[in-house]
Amino acid sequence: MKNILTKATLAACLAAVMTIGAASAQADDTVVLRVGYANNPGEPFDLGCQKWKEIIEERSGGKFKIELYPSSQLGSKDDVMDQMVAGEPVCTLTDGAFFYDRGVKDLGIVFGPFLFNTWDEAFKLNNSQWYQDQAKLVEEKAHLKIIGTDWKYGARHTLTTKPVNKVEDFKGMKIRVPTNNIQVKGFEVLGATPTPMALGEVYTSLQQGTIDGVENPLAVLYNGKFHEVAKYLLLDGHVFNITNIVVGTDFYNSLTPEQQKLLVETCHEAAMYQNKIVEDSEADILAKFKAEGVTIVDPSPEFKKSLVETSKKFYSLPDFKDWTPGLYDTVKKAMQ
Repeated sequence: MKNILTKATLAACLAAVMTIGAASAQADDTVVLRVGYANNPGEPFDLGCQKWKEIIEERSGGKFKIELYPSSQLGSKDDVMDQMVAGEPVCTLTDGAFFYDRGVKDLGIVFGPFLFNTWDEAFKLNNSQWYQDQAKLVEEKAHLKIIGTDWKYGARHTLTTKPVNKVEDFKGMKIRVPTNNIQVKGFEVLGATPTPMALGEVYTSLQQGTIDGVENPLAVLYNGKFHEVAKYLLLDGHVFNITNIVVGTDFYNSLTPEQQKLLVETCHEAAMYQNKIVEDSEADILAKFKAEGVTIVDPSPEFKKSLVETSKKFYSLPDFKDWTPGLYDTVKKAMQ
């Protein structure tokens, strides 16, 4: 009887070990991706990420999970990209201006001022062979994998503490820009004094007079509540911002082909959901700005023309001598 009990006990122990092992294997098979961004909860990009999380977790049966970290909880955009390059399973949104600073110089041009006249031009460029070739360079030089190229972040406008009714009004104004050289130079050519800083510092800086303005899409400007301390909105549309969703190449290459396909496909589906929110929300946001005392300036054709003409010198600045010769014309042709 003692031997039988011993065998039964051993069998039970073995079964328990196998169960624990199976559970551990199952846990090890689960992919968890942390998505960090500066946007606040409720902004279109955040809502798009929530949809992405919902789609990928449902389609994978919970085997591919996304954790969301809005409001810069994982650090600045550069911080998160540094984490990716170090091999961390993290993700963020980024753009050509940041790729420029990470060695893929030609992609910086997509954030140049007034490069695009319409959204159609911007989407055509992102779908071009030129853009695909640049994306390969991003993998090779920056060690980042672009998994989404079709998230409409929004046209970028300028909110200021003083009115801007002509190009000359920008002279000396301290405008907050993201921490990249492209956007710094884009406002310098207008005569402004660009001031790079994290988005989380903007409200206090506007309130204290450290800066005179901030640029971003309407949803970001409104949800950041910057209009509480800056009452003039210039609808200049200096950048038609289609953002890129990126992960580290090490993380991406660690996934199975099926997981890679799932990641890219669900990212695209979430983009379509988010883009509709952006399109539907802009008129409502403008109405809210007006109701809350913001003076909105829709530039006249003459003012817009002067902005475009003044900005053209950006594309021949000596700062960008590392661009491929004829890049401006190449890009313009690719978006036709």
